[in-house]
Amino acid sequence: MTTTTLAVLVPLLPFLGAATGLLLGRTAPGFVRPLAVLPPLASLVLAALVAVRQGGDRAIDAHTGLTPTGSVPIELALHIDGFAALVAILVAFVAACVQIYSTGYLRDDPRYPSYAALVSLFTSAMLLVVYSGDLIVLLVGWEVMGICSYFLVGHYWETPEARAASLKAFLVTKLGDVPFLIGLFALATDAGSFRITRVLGAVASGNLHHPTLIALLLLAGVAGKSAQFPLHTWLPDAMAGPTPVSALIHAATMVAAGVYFIARLLPVFEASQAAMIVLAVMAAVTMTGSGLAALAQDDIKRVLAYSTIGQLGYMTGALAVGDRGAAVFHLLSHGAFKALLFLAAGVIIHAAGTNSLAAMSRMHGLRDRVPDAYWTMTVALLALAAIPPFSGFFSKESVLGAAEHVATGSTGHAPVTAGWIVLVAGLLTALLTAAYATRLWLLAFRGRGAEAPDHGRQPLTMTVVLWVLAAPSLAFGGLAYRSLPGWFDGRDLTPTLLTSILGTGLALVGGLLTYGAWQRTTQLTARFPLGAVAAHPEGDAGLVEAEAIATHEPAYGDIAHAPDPADPGRLLLGPLHRPAAAGFHLDAVYTALFVRPVQAGASLVRFLDREVVDTYVRGAAALPGWLGAAVRRAQTGNVQTYVSALLAGTVVLAVAVVLVATGA
Repeated sequence: MTTTTLAVLVPLLPFLGAATGLLLGRTAPGFVRPLAVLPPLASLVLAALVAVRQGGDRAIDAHTGLTPTGSVPIELALHIDGFAALVAILVAFVAACVQIYSTGYLRDDPRYPSYAALVSLFTSAMLLVVYSGDLIVLLVGWEVMGICSYFLVGHYWETPEARAASLKAFLVTKLGDVPFLIGLFALATDAGSFRITRVLGAVASGNLHHPTLIALLLLAGVAGKSAQFPLHTWLPDAMAGPTPVSALIHAATMVAAGVYFIARLLPVFEASQAAMIVLAVMAAVTMTGSGLAALAQDDIKRVLAYSTIGQLGYMTGALAVGDRGAAVFHLLSHGAFKALLFLAAGVIIHAAGTNSLAAMSRMHGLRDRVPDAYWTMTVALLALAAIPPFSGFFSKESVLGAAEHVATGSTGHAPVTAGWIVLVAGLLTALLTAAYATRLWLLAFRGRGAEAPDHGRQPLTMTVVLWVLAAPSLAFGGLAYRSLPGWFDGRDLTPTLLTSILGTGLALVGGLLTYGAWQRTTQLTARFPLGAVAAHPEGDAGLVEAEAIATHEPAYGDIAHAPDPADPGRLLLGPLHRPAAAGFHLDAVYTALFVRPVQAGASLVRFLDREVVDTYVRGAAALPGWLGAAVRRAQTGNVQTYVSALLAGTVVLAVAVVLVATGA
């Protein structure tokens, strides 16, 4: 079987599995789970075969024309280079793990058949994006992922949170997709083709006439799909969906699509210095802002959501300094440990018997209750915090090393300014990442919340997947950083000494500061009743003033109503805690700038339609009625009246004739 045929089957098999699952979900429920699990496993095997045959050498290209569309043709095309070959393995691997895990996590869910089919369709769409060699075909997969995310995030549609989150995810990503579509058409117009190879050829020959405009339009779509500032607000709310869906979205699909798109078309962005600086600023704001927000969240899934936003910021930061190898290396590494983090969080939630009980401040005794989740999540958090020798260390350091090279002028692929922006923000984010990772571990496994009811041992399919994902989270980075350059652009991914010392040192500082703050607040909570924050009328009001805590003198009149200071994030963030917990009120800003004006405009249109347009319509209908009423009054049925009117008319006509004759 040819490599092209194998590559076609990789996205096709999950699609066929989705279609068959939807058809047989009700009539043959026994086939639902095999149809959910086997196609992504088969795609994983085929993607691995494609990668072996591609071998990091010359890209595999194949295409066939569709119906003629005019001057810019659309083709079914494959373009499989080293990036595509490895990312496809990641997508299929994570999708297979999610489907296996879901058979246990959603075993009692009546809507599991449609869920499993949508996950398979989601996987197929992402694989289409990865392998596609034509931008319009890529756009098809891009948009199919959007509609799949809408349905999957809203899986628990009975709850208002899930309905609102699915709508928000769909609308915010569509807000970015509109300029993205315009940018694709502008790019194809300049290049004369939607084929990726021809587009890159046009860039290399200098035939791209509007690089800055095109790059900025495309960045809008990437910001929406990959949850980058300022279009990142949908991702934390998307946690209302099932936890395995969160793992799939955050680790291998949807948010990874934007980063992969820039990596594939990086020369287009490098053609504009302004676009590279905008990308660097976007990455820096995303990294630091999400790190602060993660440190203030109580919901374990929202912490991980903001963590994903920050790690995607690292990837876009690597792209901003012109190193797509470092970006995709971190994409691959992050995919493994972030899938593990979400699925381990799912085990924790599943142990409590509900999808919504994810508040870390309410967790207690989970280390002994869910030992598999405890140990595997510890591995994943160490990888997230970039502690050597875990995989996140090598991939994150490749990003910081690339930024250092640009900042010091060692390479000229990007502006020096972009290098400094990414380097400084990346080092600060290393501290914040370790801080919120340590906080999550302490609150989840050593917290002092209320004891949740024990719902027994978790299904084997869930715990096995955790250990499968723990292996790459631990070892992938150390094994891959030497071999991956041959699959990418040949650039060295070895960690540099300076950034390794700075990044690891800051990570250790962040972890130790959080641990120290947790110890201090834990000692103080001995004098405060548990759950006091929930009892207080102001809710999450923040930490009691430092002086009041130190002297055990509550700032509130009754100590029973004092805020519970057990969360080290409150102490570390201080006055920033409240705005950080609310995502720095960006949703409120959008409401004020966009939602309310649109609602006001809609109210105005409704008023004009009701009071102006409808008035004319009603008037147009009333005038014939009035005329009809006047005519009806003349039809009395009285003969004398008709004769009198006839005589009167005769007299009038006679007078008129006389007047005319006299005038003549």
